[in-house]
Amino acid sequence: MPAGSRYEVLLADGRVGLLDYSVDGETVTALHTEVDPGHEGEGLGGALARRLLDDARDSGRRVRPVCPFVAGYLEKHPEYEDLVVGRKGS
Repeated sequence: MPAGSRYEVLLADGRVGLLDYSVDGETVTALHTEVDPGHEGEGLGGALARRLLDDARDSGRRVRPVCPFVAGYLEKHPEYEDLVVGRKGS
C-alpha cells in the first residue's frame, strides 16, 4: 500500500469511481469515496472499500474511516471491525 494515494475503478468509459486515502505509520485514513452517478448502485463503492480494507489487513495496518461511505460500509460489514481506529469503542 503506497504512503498515500487512491484506488480507482476503470471501465471502458474511463474512471468511474475512486477512493482517496492517506497512510501515516500503521494507520490508513479513508478520506473520500465517489462513484459517477451513472454507475451508482453497481457495487463499485463497496468494491473500493473492500479493497482498501483487505489491503490494510494484509499490510498489518488499521483504518480510520473519515469517509462517510467507508464508515457506512464498516457498519454493514462487522468482519472488518478489528481494523477500525478513531471511532467510539475502538
